[in-house]
Amino acid sequence: MAEEQDQERTEQATQKRREDFRKKGQVAQSKEVHTALLLTSALLLWYFYLPFFWPRLQFLVADIWRRAGEIDVTGDSVYDLALALLQQVGMLLAPLLLMVLVVGALGSIMQIGFLLTTKPLEPDLSKLNPIQGAKKFFSKRSAVEVVKSLAKVGLVGFVAFKTVHASFAESVLLVDAPLGETVRFLGRIAGLVLFKSCGVLVVLALFDYLFVRWEMEQRMKMTKQEIKEEFKETEGDPHLKARVRSIQQEMARKRMMAEVPKADVVVTNPTHLSVALKYDRETMLAPQVVAKGADHLAMKIREIAREHKVVMVENVPVARALYQLEVGQTIPEEMFTAVAEILAYVYSVKKKSF
Repeated sequence: MAEEQDQERTEQATQKRREDFRKKGQVAQSKEVHTALLLTSALLLWYFYLPFFWPRLQFLVADIWRRAGEIDVTGDSVYDLALALLQQVGMLLAPLLLMVLVVGALGSIMQIGFLLTTKPLEPDLSKLNPIQGAKKFFSKRSAVEVVKSLAKVGLVGFVAFKTVHASFAESVLLVDAPLGETVRFLGRIAGLVLFKSCGVLVVLALFDYLFVRWEMEQRMKMTKQEIKEEFKETEGDPHLKARVRSIQQEMARKRMMAEVPKADVVVTNPTHLSVALKYDRETMLAPQVVAKGADHLAMKIREIAREHKVVMVENVPVARALYQLEVGQTIPEEMFTAVAEILAYVYSVKKKSF
């Protein structure tokens, strides 16, 4: 384990590691994107909603003042007034609240897609460790967050200052202006400050999102040992798989050798090939390859054939062609003539032996 910890994380994350991070809720999600998206949506909604909101608010305030002198101050009357006021204010603010919910969900889906996991909510006793908690305050990530917060405050503050400063000369003229004119001026300046600040936050959100994705890629990187361990978990230990494959091949070889004594003929290439054929007119449409081998295995097939008096025929081109077939496969039609001649020879030899 110590060796694994000393290794550098130089390998790109595998698909399984990415899925594991995602299941744990560890995804590349920027808070600045939520802030910028929420502020932008709020400003746009407010811009189009204000012509409807402002007259309704004026009517509500005027109605309260008009009815204030007519209401008897009792528990029931105060309760009814508060309930009616809450309903009216709730209806006015409902579009804003709905917008916050929709934009909040949309901001997450835009960054990480649809993700529903309870893993981050599971209790983790390590989070109660005061030493580990203190380390987070002095970590590199905390320093980065502080720098980003200071940069955001500084840029937004600078934009707000420049906007207000540019209108300072105009504001001096409002000393003798009517109250309505002053309110409209302040509203216009506030709107400019908000829209410019919104633009700054959008740019910051873009850079922050790219940084968060890069940071997550760095966190998900793996060591070579982790790659090997994951491969063992998903694909199995390669040494064990090789051992199993070797055992399976040995069992298949033994089954194949058991079929050699039942063969009608073994066609050989004098150098290194042996192919055993079997043909049963009642059960087979054509001869089948029941065993084949090269080099040492070819010699073993010949040895078993001699022990059980299976006829061997040397035919280089036929042996090479038959060796290309799989064990249990019926010979192709183009080889019928050549194999038929060999089998005819075999049957004649067997008749002479009897």
